[in-house]
Formats: sequence, structure tokens, C-alpha cells
Amino acid sequence: MRLRCGVLLLYALLVRLAPAQTDWPVYGHDPGGMRYSPLKQIDGTNVAKLRRAWTYHTGESGRQLETTPIVAGGRMYLSTQMGRIVALAPETGKPIWTYDPKVGRSKEHRGVSYWPGDSRTPARIIVATGDARLIALDARTGQPIPAFGDNGTVNLRTGVADRFPNANYSVTSPPAIYRDLVIVGPNTQEGPSLGPSGDPRAFDVRTGKLVWRFHTVPQPGEPGNDTWGPDGWRDRSGPSLWGLINVDTERGMVFLSTGNPADSFYGGDRKGTNLYANSVIALDAATGKLRWYYQLVHHDIFDYDVPGAPALIEAVHSGRRIPAVAQITKMGLLFILDRMTGQPVFGVKEVPVPASDVPGEEAWPTQPFPLKPPPLARTSIRRDELTHRTPEAERYCRELFDQLRVGSLYTPYGTKTTLVFPGAMGGGNWGGVSFDPGLGYVFVNTSNMGAIGHMTPSPPGSPMPYRNESGYARFLDPDHYPCQQPPWGELSAVDTATGEIAWKVPLGNYEELAAQGLKDTGTPNVGGTIATAAGLVFVAATNDARLRAFASRTGKELWAGRLDATGNATPITYLGSDGQQYVVIAAGGPAHLRNVGDTSANVADTLIAFSLAGREPEAAPLVTRLSPPADRTGAVATASAQLPEGEGKPVVQRICGKCHGVGTFATNRMSREEWQAEVADMVSRGATGTTAEIRLVVDYLAKNLAGPPGTRRTPVPAKPSRR
Repeated sequence: MRLRCGVLLLYALLVRLAPAQTDWPVYGHDPGGMRYSPLKQIDGTNVAKLRRAWTYHTGESGRQLETTPIVAGGRMYLSTQMGRIVALAPETGKPIWTYDPKVGRSKEHRGVSYWPGDSRTPARIIVATGDARLIALDARTGQPIPAFGDNGTVNLRTGVADRFPNANYSVTSPPAIYRDLVIVGPNTQEGPSLGPSGDPRAFDVRTGKLVWRFHTVPQPGEPGNDTWGPDGWRDRSGPSLWGLINVDTERGMVFLSTGNPADSFYGGDRKGTNLYANSVIALDAATGKLRWYYQLVHHDIFDYDVPGAPALIEAVHSGRRIPAVAQITKMGLLFILDRMTGQPVFGVKEVPVPASDVPGEEAWPTQPFPLKPPPLARTSIRRDELTHRTPEAERYCRELFDQLRVGSLYTPYGTKTTLVFPGAMGGGNWGGVSFDPGLGYVFVNTSNMGAIGHMTPSPPGSPMPYRNESGYARFLDPDHYPCQQPPWGELSAVDTATGEIAWKVPLGNYEELAAQGLKDTGTPNVGGTIATAAGLVFVAATNDARLRAFASRTGKELWAGRLDATGNATPITYLGSDGQQYVVIAAGGPAHLRNVGDTSANVADTLIAFSLAGREPEAAPLVTRLSPPADRTGAVATASAQLPEGEGKPVVQRICGKCHGVGTFATNRMSREEWQAEVADMVSRGATGTTAEIRLVVDYLAKNLAGPPGTRRTPVPAKPSRR
């Protein structure tokens, strides 16, 4: 038996001090984001008896439903696709109040935060919106707090985005709460390179006044400024801080993971390692002063931003218990760092990686690889590893493979069309990890998906000299399944006492393929896991619309509950006032994993609760109706060959092709309303044109790439990792 008594005693104390529902009122259960619940009512002997207890419908459509609710003071709080904030009865799902911040258009959003108040101030719900506002609501009534900011609202663009009024600057994840501070990070544009900063900031939870700000791009005179070249730091957009933030309340430290700098794929104007992009950063939570940092990707030209939150865990190494940080990456690499120093617990080696052939680009010559654990996702591909699903799929994927430049991890997209593993969707993603302190296991869900792209000169007048023409094209066969052999998605457990993989199993399944004899393929997945003291790991995330429970010690699948649609979110578990333990998941559809072996019917607006006493009927089976095979030659063809002829085509090529190329959206089919929303998003991310030109772009897309709502073939990849 491992020496984990201290950890278990700590958890016993926390449970004793916790509110009646035995759940911390924060995303991830505890401020450090371990996503570990002490509840044991649902265990391996009865988990197969879980049934639906209630279903809540948001009544909205648009962006994906990625929210994870929190439960506090006998209420559940969540955000919807359109950014509304809802309070529900956690035992029934019945609405108590709703607040609409009127974001204006749908924006992905992962939840809200709770401040418990004190003897003078009632509890507050803290909301950071998709249009960059910080709002404080009365937790009991849902009404804005007049004394906070300007009548309840702080404009987060002020002071960071003033010079870029049309640039994207939003917040997609709930803020962190430390004592009386609200700590928030933004989602910034992917390109071009100039735009709002991605600095994290802390605000007073009572007044909304700014308390501190940390420069993620060091300014002149600050350490790290020289890692951006002569002027690469000036007005640099990002690096984003769109992921979750965790806090060590005992030590007064806040932990953040940063994204890549803009532009995502070209860094010729920012020669150097580019601190503090693609890093885990530890700050003093009260002052924002740097404690330490560890950079996971040097000079990112791969869109390998660090998506998941740095989870605060305990590792036992060489007989010593070490407070640590577990950080999963898009590369499928899990870094375990000493929480106090940032030093790798199991060691890291700088490994030489391929150079770039793009004129003006200087890829960094080495990248860090942890010595333990080994990669948790596919990081390379050979011709003999391509699919055998059908003769047609095998022939197609071999022919495509033979056209591509194929390299190892960190092969830059080049002037020849390049296949990389993993692509920008991961590997790991924003779902992050969970941790069982009794076992000492870190649980990670990963995808095995490749991406195809190539760098081409931008049109005259573009903000960047080169762009990734194919954007985020995926390595898929004609029926939209991955071109390599399974597994396509996996769930792993890493033992923090040894740094080794304790077990790894396929995560997800395609019923139509299982019926043909191809079982346990795993599916690409986006979302997170939770662990419980009863020895269970719950996870949805997969593209087959299921919530699953696994045995945390062995990885054996114990239960799978059907959802109305794919649950690209992280579950929550809590004890209701009725004495029942509930497991709740948001199920809205696969969003940016749509068209990857998916059905067009896989869309919903539901928050679903399961319990042992549940009596609601299970969702009806999804209809297997794949979209018509897309013309995959677009992966290696020019953008002009992909767009149909029509009035406005040259304007579309000029405006929409300046940053990442029209190949990123030319296979989509959407309604006029959806195209209007997407074009507005392009404008917010740096696309420029007159009002008449923007209107012409919408008209062209709505006419030539038309389709009813919800029928897009592939996601418009403004930033797939965040979605």
C-alpha cells in the first residue's frame, strides 16, 4: 500500500468542512482542479443501475454546449450556448432564475464561478462573457450587483484591447477565485500577429477594481523580452489564456497555462522561444508576481497551445511526497512538475526536431520531451499503419499519404503539404486531467487525429507573409473516419509514484462499425474526466454520445449511458438534499469534432442528470446518417480550386484567405444566419474589408455554400482546440 495517508486525511478533513452537498462550489470540485469527489454512493457494484433522473433543455442552438455546472448553497449554476446564466434545483433540474447578459451571438462557454460571500456581503456568481465582460450576480436572485464595476459589469477590453476595437477578445472559461480576487484570462485571436494581449488579470470581487496584471509577453526591461526578437513583443496578440485556472489556496499560488502566440503557424516576425507562450506559469495569487514558469513548446508554429488546466496533484517519487502539477498537452505529452519550483519530477530531455523550409521562418531546433510518462497519444504515422477498414478507404488513404510530407512530432507545416500527428485538436485538449489521491493515478483522455496543412505566400496586402492554406484539414478517409488504424481515442491512467502508464484502454465506439465487426475503435474526444473515491472515472467527451464509467484501478468499462448528443464537456457529481448522488453532463453535440465519423443528427440542448433512483427513459438511439463524402483532394489543392465560381469569389479569396486560407471553410454548408455569424467571427479575428465587401462575402457564402442550419460538413476552425 502506498504512503498516501496524509493525502487521505486531508481529504477527510475537507469533506468534514465542506458544504452539505459535499462538493466544492468550483469547477473541478476543489480549487486545485483535481476533479476528485469523495462521494461513494455510486460504486462499481451499482453503477450499471444508473438511470436518468432529470433533463434540462436550454432551448438554444448555435455554439456547442461545453458547460460544467457548479453546485453551491443548494443550487446548481451553469451557462448556456448563448451565454445565459441559469440557476437550477440540483435534485430536479427545475429553473430558479435566469440572467441573460445578451452576448449578442453564440460563443462557447464552459461555466461560471461562485464566491461564498461573508458576514457583510451575500454570495455572488461571477461570470466572464464571450464579449469580454466580467459580471457579478447575486447568487440568490440572479440580479447584477450595482456596486461591482459599472452597475454590475467590468469591461475587460479596457486597457488591453483599446487599440484593436474589432479584434477578438473574449472569455470562454470560468474565472478562478482566490480569497477576494477574481482571476481571469482571455481568448485572443489566432492571427494576424498584432492585436490585444493575453495577460491574466485579477479584480476585486466586491468592487471590480483591477488589482494586478501579469505580462505574458514581457515588455522592455522585463525578463524574457529578448525571446521575441527585436520587435516581436510589440502589440503581439496573445498568448491566450482561454483555459481553466487553478489555485493553491494554502500556498497562495495561481497556476495558468498559456496558448500559442499569433500567428498560429507563422513566427518569422517573432524569432526566439517566445516566453511566456505555451507555458505553465505559477504566480503569487495576491500580487500577480511570477513564482516560476516552464515552457512546454518553444516558438510554437504548430498551434500547440496548452489547453487543459494545470491540475494540482501529489506525486510520490523516491519515497518523497511532492506537491506537483500535472499538465497534458495537445502533443499527448503529460508533464508532471514540482509545484514549488516548476522542475520536472521525472525529468525532461530537449530533443532535436525538424527545421522549417518556409522563407523567413526559424523553427526552434529542440523541443522538451518528458522522460516519463511516454506519449499518451500517437505522435507519428507509417504507411503500414494506415486503415484497413474497407478496401476503398485503404486505397484512398494510401494515395493521400503518398502525396504528403510526413514527419515526426514537431515537423513544421512546410511549403509541401504536410501531415502531422497529433494535429491541432490533440492529443490532449481543454478537458485536462483528473486525479485520484488514493491511487495516485492521473486520468487523461486523448485523441489520435492527424492534420494536413501547407504554408503558402499570402495575397498582397495581407498582415502575414505566409499562411497555412489548408488550415485544420483532418487526415480522414472518404467516410470521415481517421485514415490510420484504431484506436482513435483512448483513456489512460498514469501512476504518479512511477511515472509509468498504469493502464490504457480505447475510449468510445462507433455502433455502425461494431456491427461490421470493427469494435473498440475509440473515437476522437473533447471534454474531461472526473474521479471518485468509490473507484470510478466518469467521462463523456466521445463522438458516440455516451457517458461512461470506468474502474479507476483497472480501466475496465463498467457502464455506458446514452445521451441525446455527444457530451463535449466535463461531468460533475454531487450529493442532493434528497440523499441521492447525481452525475450530470452537458450534451449538445460534437461541435468541432463534427464530420469525424459522426452523424448529422447528433445535436441537442440538454443537461442530463443520472442517479441510482432515476426513472426517466433513456435517449433514443441516434440515427446513423453520415454526411456525403467530402472531396478530400482539397487537402492538397489550392484554395481557388475549392471555391465555386460566383459573384464575390475574388473578394472572398482576398478577405478570407489572408490568414489561414479559404480551405479551412470551403467544404462547409450552412444557412445564411450561420454564415453571417461566422463572417462576423472572422472580422473579429482580424479579417478586414469595407461594409459592402463584408456583405458581399456573406452573400457569396450563403448562395454558393448553402445548407440548412446544423448541416455544416466540417467546423469552421477559428480555433478548434477551444471549441
